[in-house]
Amino acid sequence: MSAFSEYLSQLDESDREALEHVCELVRRLAPEAEEGQSYGIPAFKYKGRPLIGFRAAKKHLSLFPFGSAAVDEVRGELTGFNLSSGTIRFTPQRPVPDSVLERLVRFKQREIEGK
Repeated sequence: MSAFSEYLSQLDESDREALEHVCELVRRLAPEAEEGQSYGIPAFKYKGRPLIGFRAAKKHLSLFPFGSAAVDEVRGELTGFNLSSGTIRFTPQRPVPDSVLERLVRFKQREIEGK
């Protein structure tokens, strides 16, 4: 069992399904990204660098795009979400829209590639 699978298997059903959806979207958008860890959390790595990480907390789920510029890139589309400089918090009942996740992943890819 991969570290991702093990982590996700420990979550309640709604949290697991919400984070599995994020993983599926990242895999589709960045098929060359590898599962791993960064800063102690499950994360996809792209060209050896952190692309996006995630974690479940007691009252929310978090996405970590490893940088404030990535959060700023999509901030305008996340009205009502709890944001900090490097974190997007959401719930299974109010997930981050797929279009925003796609913009986030594409932004991080360009950032990593230096474009």
